[in-house]
Amino acid sequence: MNILILQASPRKNGNTAWMAEEYKKAAEAAGHQATIVDVAHKKIAGCLACEYCHTKGNGACIQKDDMQDLYPLMAEAEVLVLAAPIYYFALNAQLQAPIDRMYCVMKPAKLQKMALLISSHSPGVYESAKAEYRDLCGFWGATDTGTVTAMASEQKTDETKAKIAAIVGNL
Repeated sequence: MNILILQASPRKNGNTAWMAEEYKKAAEAAGHQATIVDVAHKKIAGCLACEYCHTKGNGACIQKDDMQDLYPLMAEAEVLVLAAPIYYFALNAQLQAPIDRMYCVMKPAKLQKMALLISSHSPGVYESAKAEYRDLCGFWGATDTGTVTAMASEQKTDETKAKIAAIVGNL
């Protein structure tokens, strides 16, 4: 399967980046094609709610930023993995912007499955992010292959690596 991993941590060697890389390794070992896009270091503005995409734009966003590079990858992805640190109960802004900008196409064309990788230094902060993820799966008609959370004591451990491999096994 063609897998797109949106990695949204501003820390290039942080816990979320590690989780995304481990997912990629496990997916490739299972014979899948996986690409990580570091959306945290892209220039992607939020949706303007201008409706250009649904009127004059014929599904194209009026904004011309790094999201233009992401649209073709999203269109070809059969599996979408969202990887984000949780700072304050929800997906971070670096991941929220590309999600919101998908409004112009409504649904990634080939998307079948999704996974969620989230990390935080605090326990009990994941429910809002999980709820948004479940809503996205439902709206986009994608099967949820699993969620891996990693709070401080679980980050960069063999146990978390095994959990990531297990959700890759759901593909």
